[in-house]
Amino acid sequence: MAQMHDVSDPRNASILINVNGELKPRAEAMVSVFDSGFMLGDGVWEGLRVQKGRAAFLDRHLDRLFEGAKAIAMDVGLSREELAGRLYETLDANGMVEGVHVRLMVTRGVRSTPYQDPRVVVTPATVVIIPEYKEPDPAVYERGLKLFTVHVRRGDPAVQDQKINSHSKLNCILASIQATQAGADEALMLDPHGFVATCNSTHFFIVRKGEIWTSSGKYCLGGITRGLVLEVAREAGIPAVEKDFSLTDVYGADEAFVTGTFAGIVPVREVDGRALTCRGPMVERLQRLYAERVERDVEEPRP
Repeated sequence: MAQMHDVSDPRNASILINVNGELKPRAEAMVSVFDSGFMLGDGVWEGLRVQKGRAAFLDRHLDRLFEGAKAIAMDVGLSREELAGRLYETLDANGMVEGVHVRLMVTRGVRSTPYQDPRVVVTPATVVIIPEYKEPDPAVYERGLKLFTVHVRRGDPAVQDQKINSHSKLNCILASIQATQAGADEALMLDPHGFVATCNSTHFFIVRKGEIWTSSGKYCLGGITRGLVLEVAREAGIPAVEKDFSLTDVYGADEAFVTGTFAGIVPVREVDGRALTCRGPMVERLQRLYAERVERDVEEPRP
């Protein structure tokens, strides 16, 4: 079965990847073994969707990236405008305008020795831009996802603040491993109090009696698509609530779906063996509203 994050497009073999402002063939795109990202997961990143030659909602993504960098006391080394320019230079060099997903990564730079203290960093930040022809399996929008609630919890902000989109993703990776071994597509993760928090790589919503619910947001990344879904729902008069809710609420829901930059809004067909209406009327309506919002954004001129 094709996975949601399929990367089999043969065109990706010849793409150019931007490493610190230099365009490199895929096989030659490398960073030092002393790089902070490789060595310690010390950095922040964004995933971007490209349509009509535009990175959708780029301003929101750059807001999150620069806020995360500030939170970990890391100097990106480029202004927002310079970083956006480098992104579009990379897309233009590859002739990419549609069906593209970009991973934009910034790490603290190269360290002089394997050590945690940032004072051993001896170079400016490492900035890597990887554009790929990468689209979700179209069948996933009809088939829906199977979720499994894992034992791995989302930590509280005093342990590792989930608001930072850091390179340190071991928490989510462990959740993904457990869900995969249980035969699911994605892990549903609880917060420290046992309420539903998020999925390992997407945000989670349920539909109950004409309302959409998502978590309080205290224990998950400030998702761009999550926020947009809440916005378009409220603009359309759909009650959209951020609150604590339990697995009992999930199992009794009418519909459920996940959101993310890569695939947008994807329905959920099953959670822990409980079947839900897959691609029900609310999911269909929200998919239309979200697609319209994306279209409006990518029609804006490039920076």
